[in-house]
Amino acid sequence: MSIRVLLADDDEAIRSAYRIILDAQPDIEVVDEAADGEVAVALAERLRPDVILADIRMPRLDGLELTRRLGGEFRVVVVTTFDLDEYVHEALRAGAAGFLLKRSGPALLAEAVRSAVAGDALISPQITVRLLRRLSGGGSGSGNGSGVGIGAAVGSSSTGSAARHGDRRPLGGRIAESERIGPVEELTAREKEIARLVADGATNGEIAEQLFISAGTVKNHLASVQRKLGARNRVGIAAWAWESGA
Repeated sequence: MSIRVLLADDDEAIRSAYRIILDAQPDIEVVDEAADGEVAVALAERLRPDVILADIRMPRLDGLELTRRLGGEFRVVVVTTFDLDEYVHEALRAGAAGFLLKRSGPALLAEAVRSAVAGDALISPQITVRLLRRLSGGGSGSGNGSGVGIGAAVGSSSTGSAARHGDRRPLGGRIAESERIGPVEELTAREKEIARLVADGATNGEIAEQLFISAGTVKNHLASVQRKLGARNRVGIAAWAWESGA
């Protein structure tokens, strides 16, 4: 059974690039495309895709608001040109099942789709490294590294949307304190340990192996952590671990 994907991006060239990359995968099928967020919401409700790939900057309804509306019901992976911490935090808080930069390359795009379906979440390595450096006091700021992007892989520019929109200010600004995830109930030492490993990108199997427990026990701990944090998925757990320094 193929993974059914809905594309949401206002750049037709980018949507075509995504379709070429994903349709070339034996286990992934693009079911439709949307050029704005409102159309994407309507298509999602009608087609019930397994994964939605959504750009942040779109007409009528931006990708962050789309994620807030659909993140509790659908797996939404945010794919964007804008490497801004505010976007990352807001997307994760909204329930995104992954956050990918368009310059990350086609292999990561397909892997992000598969990870979302598996219940994991893929975040661009550039972003993960930066967040970890910030936690360890190694500096901050948005990365702007070079690399072959998703669009460039099939001959189109992955910066076209950014050039059109121009303004790099975050939509909605920084996350308000009232919107941040905080424990409703205190996490146990073991739960904090598992949350840290999730933030490091470990899978359930890797966590089980490292802590000498079963994969089923890991799942039980993660369910408890999600309940205590009010997190929608393991991305929310990772975001809490990064921000709290757990």
